[in-house]
Amino acid sequence: MKEIELKLQGKIQRLTNKTFKFDERVGEGWFSAVYFLKTRDIIRKYKPDNIVTMQFFQKKHAVLCGTDEAIALIQTFADHPEKLEIHSLKDGDRIEPFEPVLTIKGAYHDFGFLEGVIDGIFSRRTSVATNVYEVVKAARTSGVQKPVIFMGDRDDHFTQQAGDGYAAFIGGSKAQATHAMNEWWGKSGMGTMPHALIQLFHGDVVAASHAYKEMFPDDQLMALVDYNNDAVTDALRVAREFGKELHSVRLDTSNYMVDQYFCRNPHKMGDFDPTGVNGPLIQALRDALDEEGFKHVNITVSGGFTAKRIEAYERAGVPVNVYGVGRSLLEKTIGFTGDNVMLDGVHEAKAGRKLRENPRLERITF
Repeated sequence: MKEIELKLQGKIQRLTNKTFKFDERVGEGWFSAVYFLKTRDIIRKYKPDNIVTMQFFQKKHAVLCGTDEAIALIQTFADHPEKLEIHSLKDGDRIEPFEPVLTIKGAYHDFGFLEGVIDGIFSRRTSVATNVYEVVKAARTSGVQKPVIFMGDRDDHFTQQAGDGYAAFIGGSKAQATHAMNEWWGKSGMGTMPHALIQLFHGDVVAASHAYKEMFPDDQLMALVDYNNDAVTDALRVAREFGKELHSVRLDTSNYMVDQYFCRNPHKMGDFDPTGVNGPLIQALRDALDEEGFKHVNITVSGGFTAKRIEAYERAGVPVNVYGVGRSLLEKTIGFTGDNVMLDGVHEAKAGRKLRENPRLERITF
């Protein structure tokens, strides 16, 4: 597939069809709803000279993502893309309910079969970008922006990682778990140790940390401290062993378990859910580290975090330095619709739909 340069107001777009590595079968209609393919064939025979305007919108306040991908898709697989008139917003734009983000004007049979594919691109990318934006915003509720690590590799099919990672980047996450998630925006994946590493050292987090430090001496050392369900004890063990070399500890306690700290200190139990990662446990961990002079050690938390939960932690002053978030960022919360709203320059649309003028749209030239 030949790489196509996409120009936007005289500037070369960073993302082209080479970035996206499209499946060639898109052009064969393999991913299009069959009724679009049948309509294309009917219009090609009976209405080949009609010109339509199609516009795409959704119904929420959102962070737009997928414009470059959709435009590159059109240019790659539409018939006679040079004859199409396209206007678009940009990835990262904040959009309003019902605001058009993309319009395409041209012969329906040249591009109409791509409608559902474009809807799907916008829906997924914008959902992820918006979810990440809300989490990142929640993580600065206290007035200080806390980093958010995008950890969505285990929550969806691996083929989606590059696009999801780019959408997360558009939403505001600059730290991501896999190399694939960083592919479209030019960075590398990051991460330290999983539970598997500690398991292979028979639950000895200190020994696992030594092995990690020797193997990757240039990395900041982050120790995972919930393997034995005794986060405070294991965090102190690692801190005592590594001192200033320990950058942070990560807490990922299962939501079905109560940490041993509360079993040893039942008087610390109160009117809160003691399972999993919770505010009182994080505070106890912070206090224990501080009392022994390890104030430099940061605390990273993961496991079931959402924007709402992070905001609650920040408002309560829970001493978290970094949030790791996965599943909630991949929820599909936004759906896009493509509508034909003009026919040969005259309004013609489904009842309730009309062309919505949007001065923010920019003309795309190939």
